[in-house]
Amino acid sequence: MQTLVALTRRVSPRIAECELTFINRQAIDYPRAVQQHSQYQQLLRNLGAKVIELPSDDQCPDCCFLEDTALVLDEVAVITRPGSEARRREVDGVAPTIMKYRNVVRIDSPGMLEAGDVLRMGRNLLVGVSTRTNQQGIEMLRTALKAYGYEVVAIPMKGALHLKSVCTALDDHTVLADPRHFDAGELSEYKLIEVPAAESMAANVLRINSAVCIHAGFHQTVDLLRAKGFDIRTLDISEFLKAEAGLTCMSIPFYASST
Repeated sequence: MQTLVALTRRVSPRIAECELTFINRQAIDYPRAVQQHSQYQQLLRNLGAKVIELPSDDQCPDCCFLEDTALVLDEVAVITRPGSEARRREVDGVAPTIMKYRNVVRIDSPGMLEAGDVLRMGRNLLVGVSTRTNQQGIEMLRTALKAYGYEVVAIPMKGALHLKSVCTALDDHTVLADPRHFDAGELSEYKLIEVPAAESMAANVLRINSAVCIHAGFHQTVDLLRAKGFDIRTLDISEFLKAEAGLTCMSIPFYASST
């Protein structure tokens, strides 16, 4: 029997020192961020996930955004090499737990890969070429996963931190996206729903089973998706938006054999 596991990591007290690339720094309320993170974990539980929480690393302000450290697939996990040198220490805090559930392969220098750039659509992996993920990292990923039958498609990015900052899955055939940040033609085999222009960050949603989780403040996008029949669950993650993060950033969901 398979159990849905959601790996999470505690918020660092230094989250206000997080790395930013495309947005301006704002004050982050640490106690409020901790509360919002706890509510995020509870939402995952409510949707049927077994939540595992790793300790924070106070030397890593971004450590709660553990998505970037590993890509966990059905057959194997890829331990990444973040494009941000300051974030590479985070990998050592996550990889040992991943290795309890999967055999792993690793991205090595000069490759750079952050899993926030990897959108899985069935056996297709859409990978953003960004400031954090380079072509060498993508080629290493393609080589590592060839035996498992995954197709890796590189998508050049502009003006966004990660591909999943501006493009995530609503179901197996539909993506929610802000196509101003990439060539929408790369997604021609999928149905694309555009987020309202004023809510670009709303394109990062987290799909858990049949539910789609989204920041409660993106009212236009919430109304749009509900009108299209999606099962929408809302959550306030305002403090994490200030860290240039979204709902996918704070967990690594995967299925594991029950014990």
